[in-house]
Amino acid sequence: MQRECPYKGPMTKMLNLERETAPFRISVTRRRTSRMSMRIAKDGEVRVSVPYGTPDDEVKDFVCSHREWIEKARAKTAEGEQTRQAFFAQLPLKTRQDWDTARQRLDSIVLPMLEHHAREMGVEPAGVYYRATISRWGCCHPARRVICLSPYLLLLPEWCIEHVVVHELVHLLVPNHGPRFHALMDHYFPSWREARAETKKICRSPRGRVDAS
Repeated sequence: MQRECPYKGPMTKMLNLERETAPFRISVTRRRTSRMSMRIAKDGEVRVSVPYGTPDDEVKDFVCSHREWIEKARAKTAEGEQTRQAFFAQLPLKTRQDWDTARQRLDSIVLPMLEHHAREMGVEPAGVYYRATISRWGCCHPARRVICLSPYLLLLPEWCIEHVVVHELVHLLVPNHGPRFHALMDHYFPSWREARAETKKICRSPRGRVDAS
């Protein structure tokens, strides 16, 4: 039976174990849940979710009993993060010249796509700018009607770039990812699911791909 919760929201703290037992960081979040679970963060930290009121000793036993799974999962996560970092490292953005070159390439690819699809949708973004983000390919601020795109889009095939452009433009019509958003994506870019899958596949590839155009 789920323990009574005297708190309003999740509570997180670090769990201390002997380094020989757990040579990694462990954070424990107590929340409204009926069972204990864990996941591995990108930095290798073990993040455990437990019901409110669970004693630390029970949490420690839970972690120790899954030591083998944790080690394998951390190794897999580390490998995936190395692959991800190597993928983005293919586009250096350390100097002004790097940025100027990337911006020129982006303008030549992205601006015609934006103009075409914006006209087709009947929308007009107030501005477009680039920011070197690796957590997302783009974002839209519907209230300001501004679109931000990552220069790392240059590492993708053009049809995958176009998927991101259409995605952000559709957000000028629908700010969320509900049924109407997906219906509009189906209408304006029917192959968006395939493009999304291809993008994920490229990012997870050991070598990735650099668009030579």
